[in-house]
Amino acid sequence: MLSEIRITGLGVIEDATLELDPGFTAVTGETGAGKTMVVTGVNMLLGGRADSGLVRHGVRRARVEGRASKVPRSIVQQAEDRGGELDDDELLIARELSSEGRSRAFLGGASVPVSVLAEVSGDLVAIHGQADQWRLLQPARQRETLDTFAGKPVLAPLGEYATAYRRHREVEAELTELTTRQRDRLAEADLLRFGLDEIAKAEPLAGEDVELAAEEGRLAYADGLRTAATTAGEALASEDLDATRPGDVLGLLSLAKQVLDGEREHDPKLAELADRAGELGYLAADLAGELSSYVADVDTDPARLAVVSERRSLLTGLVRKYGDAEGTVDEVIEWTKRSAERLIELDGSDERVEQLTAERGELQAQLTELGGTIGAARREAAARLGVAVSEELSGLAMPHATLTVEVHETTPGPYGADEIEFCFAANPGSPARPLQKAASGGELSRVMLALEVILSDTHPVPTLVFDEIDAGIGGRAAVEVGKRLARLAEKAQVIVVTHLPQVAAFADRHAVVLKSDDGSVTTSGLVALDDDARLKELSRMMAGLENSDAAQAHAEELLALAAERRTKPRKKKR
Repeated sequence: MLSEIRITGLGVIEDATLELDPGFTAVTGETGAGKTMVVTGVNMLLGGRADSGLVRHGVRRARVEGRASKVPRSIVQQAEDRGGELDDDELLIARELSSEGRSRAFLGGASVPVSVLAEVSGDLVAIHGQADQWRLLQPARQRETLDTFAGKPVLAPLGEYATAYRRHREVEAELTELTTRQRDRLAEADLLRFGLDEIAKAEPLAGEDVELAAEEGRLAYADGLRTAATTAGEALASEDLDATRPGDVLGLLSLAKQVLDGEREHDPKLAELADRAGELGYLAADLAGELSSYVADVDTDPARLAVVSERRSLLTGLVRKYGDAEGTVDEVIEWTKRSAERLIELDGSDERVEQLTAERGELQAQLTELGGTIGAARREAAARLGVAVSEELSGLAMPHATLTVEVHETTPGPYGADEIEFCFAANPGSPARPLQKAASGGELSRVMLALEVILSDTHPVPTLVFDEIDAGIGGRAAVEVGKRLARLAEKAQVIVVTHLPQVAAFADRHAVVLKSDDGSVTTSGLVALDDDARLKELSRMMAGLENSDAAQAHAEELLALAAERRTKPRKKKR
């Protein structure tokens, strides 16, 4: 349960602390004093959306802190997994909101994403307000309420149903795509086959286009290449045998070495130069030999040139079709690999359609069976829920009101094949009509409270917060609402923001939000009331005057009635 809530810089509240105990706590105050900021603060602790406009004018940020005691071990473990820890066996939950709109959350002292607060706090606190009453009119909320009341007989098969339903949708979507795109798939397969056949006939080899380009260059310029190599060879080694006046490189180098060798014994440096002249002679001789071989190998076959040019043209066409504009034949080979895989996938579509069709049939049968199980369990629970709510309404000063829960078969959806509708009749003999058409605001408040009392046994939450759930109620009905809230507080911690003295009188503790004289809330805006102060506050709520004798007498009567209820043992229901 919550042991303390502290709010700073939120709305009209500058700094307020509300200490909490088990049981029923009522929070009251004048209009505009900031009662609803208590609920807003709790909602922030639950990870709810926070509006930066709620940050009090003149401060940089608003902060809400909550301390929870007797926290389930599973929640403590979540806090510890994120680096948090307990403080004196209590879990600190905090939320900060800056005036610029930035929000931060803390769990056990560790900074966590805001979504984590929603995961954790949702198991600790539940908020009910006037907005929840109107949400009760929505078919989805009515279905959730019935399923929660029904418990495992509905929720267990509903989980299986939801999984099968999602898979059924996936199968339907894939089948639709395969069947509607069949013509496109056939056209794509034909194009792939044509391309693969064209490339297979050409039988391109990796790197072949590069080799052919080089060969074509040699064939096209064979005469020029032979002339250049021949001229260079003759310059290196000619057939002129005049040793005294050679005209080629080899002869000149030979003459140079011969002259140097004649004097090498007189100077080591000159001997070294003579050796180098000899080395150059060897190199020139090798180069001359290679040039001679090159001339012999140069091919001037015009027929071969035509073959090479034709082959290059074929490969260039394939590259333009199946590769990049300036790509290579390697890209064409890679395209064949990808296209072959895609063709296998397309050719296997028919088999995939058969598999999916069979699976769809199995899923439809499963959904039909589970839907029937869920529907039967819902109808059984609907009868019990209608009786239980009607009994509660009788105790809430509506002795003749009845609530019936109708379950109609409908088109299967994500939550089964049932449509749930709450119908209400306020008087005997009146036909039951849909709740949104038949119930007034006050009647709707009591239906909501009756449901909460009943669901507290099947779906318990440690702390329940009610924000003016008694709107539109007065007189005897308000007294009965107070009694029911007190009864609910026997099973859970109940915090009620109310404007009705008949409700506040049944609280175990009473806190008031006070306004300062200048219209702002003081730093001690939330004040716990003792018996005398509580009597004055109830009197003010009744008559608008704290010192009214009549209001005070009525307040004393209410407190006595509430005290009598607490001391009188309750009869157990059969």
